[in-house]
Amino acid sequence: MKSSLLKKIFIPVLAISLLVVGSSFKSDYFEISKQIEIFTTLFKELNMNYVDETNPAELMDTAIKNMLDDLDPYTKFLNEQDVEAYKINNAGEYSGIGSLVRSYDDKLLIVEPYKDYPADKAGLKAGDEIIKIGGIEVSDFKDNASELLKGANNSKVEVSYKRQGKTYTTTVEREGIEIDAVPYYKMLNEDTGYIVLSRFNSKASGQTKSALIDLKGKGATKIILDLRGNPGGLLSEAINVTNLFVPKNELIVTTKSKVKKFNNEYRTKNKAVDENIPLVILVNGSSASASEIVSGSLQDLDRAVVVGARSFGKGLVQRPLKLTYGTQLKVTISRYYTPSGRCIQSLDYWNRDEFGNAVKNSTFKEYTTRNGRKVEDGGGVMPDIVIETQKTTDLTKALKSDHLIFDFATKYYYTNEVANTENFVFEKSDYDAFKRFVSESDFAFETATEKALKDAISGKDKALNSPEIMNSYNSLLVELNKEKIKALDTYQKEIQTNLEDEIIKRYFYREGLYDYYLKNDEAILTSSALMNDASKYESILN
Repeated sequence: MKSSLLKKIFIPVLAISLLVVGSSFKSDYFEISKQIEIFTTLFKELNMNYVDETNPAELMDTAIKNMLDDLDPYTKFLNEQDVEAYKINNAGEYSGIGSLVRSYDDKLLIVEPYKDYPADKAGLKAGDEIIKIGGIEVSDFKDNASELLKGANNSKVEVSYKRQGKTYTTTVEREGIEIDAVPYYKMLNEDTGYIVLSRFNSKASGQTKSALIDLKGKGATKIILDLRGNPGGLLSEAINVTNLFVPKNELIVTTKSKVKKFNNEYRTKNKAVDENIPLVILVNGSSASASEIVSGSLQDLDRAVVVGARSFGKGLVQRPLKLTYGTQLKVTISRYYTPSGRCIQSLDYWNRDEFGNAVKNSTFKEYTTRNGRKVEDGGGVMPDIVIETQKTTDLTKALKSDHLIFDFATKYYYTNEVANTENFVFEKSDYDAFKRFVSESDFAFETATEKALKDAISGKDKALNSPEIMNSYNSLLVELNKEKIKALDTYQKEIQTNLEDEIIKRYFYREGLYDYYLKNDEAILTSSALMNDASKYESILN
């Protein structure tokens, strides 16, 4: 109720008051000042006269964040705690337990403990549910309970958690955590180097350069750069990473905005490490933003072959603007364009459907690369070679968002012994077990057909609400649910790839997953074969 009330009262006023930040609103100065005055008066009177005690900071935080939800998902208000988290993400260093966690109202879930860091040393595993931290019940903590896991180096905290229905307690000694941009690199064979670039924090270009030089020293004459799952980060680091493979003064990205000072061209500033080494870039649906700048620009310049699945499609640039009392507004200031002139933004947040969802681009313009190859805008970076198992259908997205793949991996871990990655085989019986796991869950994946039927039945046409039609409707829903289980077979390869990834991390951490990839990952094997065929590699680029 509080959230909806705030939206109705505060949002229209706040939407105008915050716009004073932008220089383009100077002509509306009177209107802005008027609305700010109205809001200030309203906020004061509300807090002074409301029947119950109010929390002004909480009201304001909720109001601002709800207002920004009507824009794109990247424009965010950052309170003091958010600002610190933002700095940590970009710097790649913090002090804590060294684990990826997911927050719930009554618990924290360990998603991935990092090898040899405090959580791992204390015996915490993926799937563990943290219910108490330092004597504080997570369910009683109003703010983000994951903050309780952070603390000074060498400080200790007692953690209670549930695992497979039993409750345990352990002590975790915090330490400095370094988040590597390049968590893994290795020689794939005698002449091909493989580099995983997982994020674009301040370490990205430096660590990628070091890995590249080291692999070249070990005999690498070909490189595979893996950007799959990389959500992006710093624009400057994306340009610097691209610069490792292209010469100085090459145009990499252009940003365009309604604010003149945000219109910029970004060019490489340094000498490349290697302008000629054959290069393959791996992307998938989770490769976004800075990842798309690197893959899109190298594709446009015909400097690399892109392999995998269509990338996410985030062509929007954000900048943090300082506000008062240590807060910030991370605001979308421009769109970026690759060297060919294309913007790969996929969703149009300024045009929404009747359900409030951003409209997906359906028309694409053609552009040409330096060598005249055709590429398109408006929907992420389309690979030169598409790998079907790297795609993510709506069904797979739903399985992941409902955490069914994660939860099944947890169950698998506690019921199966796996000695090493070489012996790991996901059998047909394992996939059958997963299908039973899904059918026995409350998995609620709504297909486009179901959505259309529901909209029709809930409409104003009373003829559609007759008993006969409703019985047919319910029977059809039953049949559709049966088809959903069959769809698990249709998309087995794609879903099984995600299952294998999650399971292997449980036994051998992320490093073990990358070791497994070198011998089993379809995108890597395809890329390696491509670069062993020099004529085919060159024919794609030309």
